[in-house]
Amino acid sequence: MFKILIISDIHADIENILNLLDKVKEYEFDLVICPGDLIDINLPKGFTPKDIGKIIIEELRTLKKPLLIAPGNMDSEILDLLEEEKISLHGNGVKFGDYGIYGFGGARTPFGTMLEPSEIEIENGLRKGFAKVEDAKYKIQVTHMPPARTKVDILFSGAHVGSEAIRKFIEENKPILAISSHIHEARGIDKINNTVLINSGKFSEGYCGLVEIENGNVRAEILSLI
Repeated sequence: MFKILIISDIHADIENILNLLDKVKEYEFDLVICPGDLIDINLPKGFTPKDIGKIIIEELRTLKKPLLIAPGNMDSEILDLLEEEKISLHGNGVKFGDYGIYGFGGARTPFGTMLEPSEIEIENGLRKGFAKVEDAKYKIQVTHMPPARTKVDILFSGAHVGSEAIRKFIEENKPILAISSHIHEARGIDKINNTVLINSGKFSEGYCGLVEIENGNVRAEILSLI
């Protein structure tokens, strides 16, 4: 049994997440994955994005498990930090036993935020990461932006705003699990063919995800910590 804890969309909330992380510790898991948005536009006075990034990474490391992060659209100024800490999934792939975990960060918005890759850049980044884990028995995809036309990319208005490139990559390469975030209101679980999709919601609102994998069979759930 391989268990993954998913923590997403922290948005620089360094005060509240310590209490939430204490609640998470009652669960068993082998790996922590964050699909982005550690940082936010509004930061505490006197702190740089890298300062906040370091604090959040250290807070996540209090869980005492390996950590992997795909940057969100707010995280462009900590890309180097994620590389330095050897936890980046931005165009990268990492193996854990039978599992090959690959990903690419950023997401499009109407607001011109910091890290908004094109569909071509997303596809090329995923291919780069996938190449590093291609021989793994089971593949897990991690992106900040969700795949298009699913339950995990729907705005309150009902509009689907996910990436066609991400969806196509899932359809072609058939990972057993695809983790994404970005659309806070699209918290949920879905499938594309046999690939389980999860958007675990905004951690600073008390939500996270827990995935159990055994012999390629995936069971995903969203936990409410409040």
